[in-house]
Amino acid sequence: MQYTFESRPLTNEYNHRPSFDGEPRHTRIEAANPESAISEYLRQSDLELVSVTKPLRGRESIATVKNDDSVFLVRVYCD
Repeated sequence: MQYTFESRPLTNEYNHRPSFDGEPRHTRIEAANPESAISEYLRQSDLELVSVTKPLRGRESIATVKNDDSVFLVRVYCD
């Protein structure tokens, strides 16, 4: 299955304020299941998982991830 990751920066180390500028970044990953897709996304992007909300219905999850200087909101859905 193919999973799409849409990430938007929330804050960064330099201003500690919300970051609303910029377009979302899209990444596509082939994986057998959502957990494998998220693990691969984190590895490829050199990010750390902060939290993830799995869908009650539908095919979309929401995650918060971070690196050394920023926090990102990530929407994960199956294509």
